[in-house]
Formats: sequence, structure tokens, C-alpha cells
Amino acid sequence: MMMAETDYEQKHLLQGEREEEDERRRNDGQMPNDSEVVGAQAYVSVAILCFVNLLNYVDRYTIAANLGDIQRSFRISNNNSAAGLIQTVFIVGYMLTSPLFGYLGDRYSRKLIIASGITVWSALTLAGSFVSDDRFWLFVLVRAFVGVGEASYVTIAGTIIGDLFVGNRRSQMLMVFYFAIPVGSGLGYIAGSAVATWFHDWRFALRFTPIFGIVCVFLIICVLKEPQRGQAETSNQPMSNTDYLADLKALTKNKSYISSSLGLTAQCWVIGALSLWAVKTIEYAYTLQGFDNGNVSYIFGALTCFAGFAGVGLGTSSAQYVRQYNPRADPLVCAFGMLCGTPFLFLGIYVADSQVTVAWIFILIAETLLFLNWALIPDILLYVLIPTRRATGNAIQMLMSHLLGDALSPWIIGFISDRIRNGMSAPSSIHDQYYSLVYSLYIGCFVTALGGGFFLMTALFVVEDKQRVEKIVASTRAMNGGALEGNSVDEDR
Repeated sequence: MMMAETDYEQKHLLQGEREEEDERRRNDGQMPNDSEVVGAQAYVSVAILCFVNLLNYVDRYTIAANLGDIQRSFRISNNNSAAGLIQTVFIVGYMLTSPLFGYLGDRYSRKLIIASGITVWSALTLAGSFVSDDRFWLFVLVRAFVGVGEASYVTIAGTIIGDLFVGNRRSQMLMVFYFAIPVGSGLGYIAGSAVATWFHDWRFALRFTPIFGIVCVFLIICVLKEPQRGQAETSNQPMSNTDYLADLKALTKNKSYISSSLGLTAQCWVIGALSLWAVKTIEYAYTLQGFDNGNVSYIFGALTCFAGFAGVGLGTSSAQYVRQYNPRADPLVCAFGMLCGTPFLFLGIYVADSQVTVAWIFILIAETLLFLNWALIPDILLYVLIPTRRATGNAIQMLMSHLLGDALSPWIIGFISDRIRNGMSAPSSIHDQYYSLVYSLYIGCFVTALGGGFFLMTALFVVEDKQRVEKIVASTRAMNGGALEGNSVDEDR
């Protein structure tokens, strides 16, 4: 059990209550925040982080864009379980090391951690392109360690933005940052497929991202400015770290953090399944209808890019508007996206065998609704956790969402489709391969609706959790040289 609140800590909270109104006015942009880095350097830092995030997702979805060629190269064309394993082990490496990087990111130089991780990721991505056709196990192992490199960046980058901006400006910068997820994913399909076509070898698709990775390392080391933790909220007054176990205990008691993490897990499950299997499924649909399927990756990539711009932008702007009337706006918009996206996802899968153009329209709408959440979920995390706990909180959220989400879903969809197909009359036919994937992808519709329910739960707790953090941060800001003492009163009461 944590220690009871001391008189000194009570003083922090009382002072925080006196400063709370000013803090809220700063967050709404009504008062200037002299600690907020709003100059060119802050925006340059965000631009660098966005570029790295974009490259991260381009690299990740290059595999999905060339999945058929990869299966043929390693002679696993009829083994969807093995193909799903490529993405699963990547996510496993990514998620298992994220708590470590979260711990380091709350305590040591974040820019050096990120630069080191990108170097590892770039080197291993390049190495994976040289694995011979008879060593599929080695290719899978390399992809697992690529995930480790990417975890070092994704765990930490959002917390840097959180330390540069507050309020609506923070939401806007997170919106720009998280544009990179759907846009990078779409570009991964387009560029990955294009490079493989130009060079007549899918391996070359893995050789162009490491070049840009080296550019990213240079920009991070030489140009990126790392802010002090909590800089934009505490007027540069330092906040000391608490014990790691105390951090973990506080996270488990934060209801809005837990429920929003479960909602993100459901979203990752669905997107992970679609990202690997949607292109292959629709290629089968094209073949069944007598169409050329050579452009499916380009179409899916372009739709994903468009849905990303539309979804992330609409999600952030609508949440900012609704906040004027309802402080629970962020989780409510997230719930709206998941619940309304469910029927469109179902229809997109259902009609693909007969009306593929209509299926594309439904998929576009479903993706747009699912992408409403991308910038809102990390924003929720930033304002319900104190600054010295954010990297750890982000890391645990990543572990949960990937362990139960997109680490499992590609393999599960592949495994179930194999079992369904093996029980059909002609398992090797395009017809049976298509319908076995379709039946397994329907699972995603149920998971999407479940995620909407978790975000509705978040809406019940988010105001209380946010106000608790605001009081602690405001008290630190108000006291001359006052550091946050090593306690968990903000999330343990």
C-alpha cells in the first residue's frame, strides 16, 4: 500500500487548486504559457519526429504490400499461418522491449535512445533483404529484432511532443504526428509494391528505407531539441521520478488509462488483421471476377492515405469542437469512430466477391472512422498521466495493445483461414482461399464494436483523472524550484 498523503503533499494539491483555473486557461490558449516552446525549434522537432514516424510505417507495411511474393520466395504460398508469423514476430519484438524503452525514456536522454534504435532498425531491415530463400526462420528472426529497433522510437517520441506543447496546440501537433500512421502505411503499400516491381524483386523494397533511416539519425542527433520533462506544463520546474514499481501501481489504478488502452488494443487487433490480409483477400476477389489484380496494393495504399488524412484530421478537429460543450469529448469521438466503423467494415468484406468497387467505398469509410482515434488516444494518455510517467505509460499501453492486438490478429486470421480452407471441397482453389479469408476476417467486426465499448468506459473516468493530474502539475509550477516529490498521490487516491 502506498504511503498516505503528507501535509507537504496536501500543500501541493491545495496550491494546485488555486492555480488550476489559470492552468486551464493556458491549456485553452487564453493565457500565454511562458514555458511552452512555441518557436521555430519546437516545430522543427515535431517535423523530424513526424518524418521518422512516417518512415517507420512505410517500412512496416512494405512487407504486407509484397506478401504474395514473399510467400512464393520462401515457398510458403499455401501456409497463411507462417505468413502471418512474419508480422506477429515483428510485433512481439516491438512490444516486449517497449517497457524497457519506456523506463529509459523517463530517465535518460530520449534523443540518444531514439537515434540508437533507428540505427538498429535500419541495419536489420537491410540485413533482412539478403536472407536466402531456404532460411525463412532467419528472415522471421531478423524481423523480430527490427521490431525492437522501432520500439525505441515509438515509445518515446510522443512524450517529447507532450513536453513541447499543451492544450489545443498539443492536440494539433499530435494530429500532425499521427497522420504518419495511416499515411505511412499507405505509402508502404504503394512504394513497397512500386520498388519491387521496378527491380523485379521484393527484396529491394527493404533496401530503400534504411537510406532514409540514416538521414533520420543525423537529424535527431544534430537538429532535434530535447525538452525537459514536463517543460510546457511546469515552467521548467523539474519533476523527480518515482520508483518504477510505484509507477506501475499508479498506472493500474488509473481507470481512464486502462480502459483507453483496451480500446486501443481492439483497434490494433482490427488494423493489424486488415493491414496484412486485406490486400490478399481483395486480390482473390479480383481474380474471381475476372479482373487484373496487379493494382490492388496501389488502390489500398491510396485509400489508406486518404482515410488517414480525413480520419485523423476529422477526429482531432471534431474533438476540439465538442470539448467546448463536453469535457469527455476525446473518448466519445473514439467510441463513435469504432462503433460506426463496425457496419461499414462488415459490408466491405461482405460485398467484395460481387461488387468490388462498392467494397472499396465501404472500406474507405470504415478506415476513416477507425482513424478518428489515432491522435486522440495518445492525447488522453498525456493528460491523465504526470509527465514523469508518460513514457512508461506509453510503453505499457504499447505492450498491451500489441500483445493482445496486432501481434495476435495476423496469425489468428491466417490460422483460422487455413483451418476453414482445409475443410472445404477444393482447398487449393482461388474460391476456397478467398472465402476462408473472408470468414475469418469477420471476427474483426466484433472486435471493433468491443473497442467502442471500452472508449465509452473511458468517458466515465477521464474528467476526474485529468483534473487530478492538473492539480499536481499546477502545484509544481507554482512552487519555486518545487519538484514533485516521490509519491503517487495523483493516481493513488
